[in-house]
Amino acid sequence: MSSAPKRLRVAICGAGVGGLTLALALSRYPDIEIEVYEAATTLAEIGAGIGIFPRPWKIIRLLGLEHDLLKTCEMKPQDGPVPAFNYRKSDQQVGFSFSTLVTNGALLTFHRADFQNVLLRRLPKSCRLNCSKRLRTYTQRQSGPTELVFEDGTRAFCDVLVGADGLKSAVRRSFLTERVNWMQAQGRWQEATEIGSCIDPIWSGTIAYRALIPAERLKAISPGHQSLTTPSMFLGKHGYIIAYPISHGKMINFVAFNCRHDLEGTQFPGVWMGPGDKSQFAGIFAHWEPEVQVLLHCVDKPLQWAVHTVKPLRSFVSGATALMGDAAHSMTPHQGSGAGQAIEDAYILATVLGHPSTTRETIPRALRIFDEIRRPAAAGVMEACRLNGRYFSFELDGVDLDHYAGPQLWDKLQKLHGAVVKNWEWAWTTSVDGSIQDALRKLET
Repeated sequence: MSSAPKRLRVAICGAGVGGLTLALALSRYPDIEIEVYEAATTLAEIGAGIGIFPRPWKIIRLLGLEHDLLKTCEMKPQDGPVPAFNYRKSDQQVGFSFSTLVTNGALLTFHRADFQNVLLRRLPKSCRLNCSKRLRTYTQRQSGPTELVFEDGTRAFCDVLVGADGLKSAVRRSFLTERVNWMQAQGRWQEATEIGSCIDPIWSGTIAYRALIPAERLKAISPGHQSLTTPSMFLGKHGYIIAYPISHGKMINFVAFNCRHDLEGTQFPGVWMGPGDKSQFAGIFAHWEPEVQVLLHCVDKPLQWAVHTVKPLRSFVSGATALMGDAAHSMTPHQGSGAGQAIEDAYILATVLGHPSTTRETIPRALRIFDEIRRPAAAGVMEACRLNGRYFSFELDGVDLDHYAGPQLWDKLQKLHGAVVKNWEWAWTTSVDGSIQDALRKLET
């Protein structure tokens, strides 16, 4: 690393998609020193597929990642109308397709590990990556650096701390605990209680069962199964299944959702994530169409995931500390937008920190600009994801689809499709360009 003095020292807690994208975006500024701290002993992404819509793909292009990522993907970017998902009503013996989601530009799907590996390979050596560094707490002072204390007893210092450490973020816990203490010291007890309620994640009422299915296994049983070539969603009452090809078509990303929306906001009675068993969810879909049964037959060693979110925060920033990605706005996966939102956070945050006007003295101003731009946008996406989960499990304005058949059922399904499109079209009808320009305008005024 160059011995020249650095304008800023940025510490990033978390080496997931968001944290690594931020590190890569910041590495374009040679006067910023970057340290990434990851709690895990090795970098090995769990999970399966992620989807990237045209909005965050613009950032991928700006960062020069497009070529390397497309080597791992069986799809290619396309402009104009592109079929994204085929929707079927599947909670019956004879299912049927009732609509196709058409987006402006292609939804690109990746194996999460492939995505992370591309980011890791592109990180310059000047960006230091430290594993086995789980944050315990941090201390901000009115002047001087922020002190980080890790669980192994070691300490580090930085000018800017970024919490990109996911749903159970240690940075968010310290961040909000600090604010609770401030509120209590001022006698603002109700505000302190409200802020404190945002520290721990809340259950969405949904359990997801995830697996990767070898395409050859599915093809051997059902050579013409639509999931081999077409991203598909099999919808029904109280749940749905999504399946699409990844890794050049060698694997099928499979997720089955059991949705209990009446339990949203309650405490989940068990382990949030861990190995599952097909028997835990196969019964939920036992009466569904043969297309679904074939997928269930191919599932082996699923991962059970109780889907948790965080309550909307009043701010993503405090002094010289910022939250991003799932640490700031963990959302349900029903629009496939979590990774994309983390990528947007990363690029806007790098834009405000990398700007020449941002110095150690003006860090709080730069972070406020990040907060003004990203927090309202992320809050809107969080709610849109939540609504999609209800639509896909056939909860639409109190309408019970079991009461309809024939043309009336078809009409209700078309209205459901229209609601999904209206709720989701921000992902392909809007551009990140406006956010980038807004950030630059605010920085330069």
